Amino acid sequence: MLTPELKARFDKETSEHPIVIYMKGNQLFPRCGFSARAVDIMKKYGPLHTVDVLAEADVRDAIKLYSNFPTLPQIYVNGKLVGGSDIIAELNARGELADLVKQK
Repeated sequence: MLTPELKARFDKETSEHPIVIYMKGNQLFPRCGFSARAVDIMKKYGPLHTVDVLAEADVRDAIKLYSNFPTLPQIYVNGKLVGGSDIIAELNARGELADLVKQK
C-alpha cells in the first residue's frame, strides 16, 4: 500500500539524490543479477543512493505503486523514473544515459 508517508519518502529520496536505485540488496551487496547490473552501469555516473527493498517489505510493494512500474530494480535519475536495468543498459549502450544524468 502506498501510504502518504511512503509517497513523501519517495518524493524526498528521488528529489534529494541525483541517482536512486530501489533494488534487491544494496550497492555493496546486490542480491540479484538485475540489481547488480544496474549498480555497475550507474556507478560511473556519480554517487548512488540505493534502497534495499528486501529489508523493507512495505517499500518493495509501495515503490511499484508509486512509479506504476511493475519490476525491480527501479532507477530514478534527477527525480524521474528511467526504468529498470534493461532500459538503462540500452540507454547506456546508445550513449543516451549520460545526457539524462547531466540534465537537471
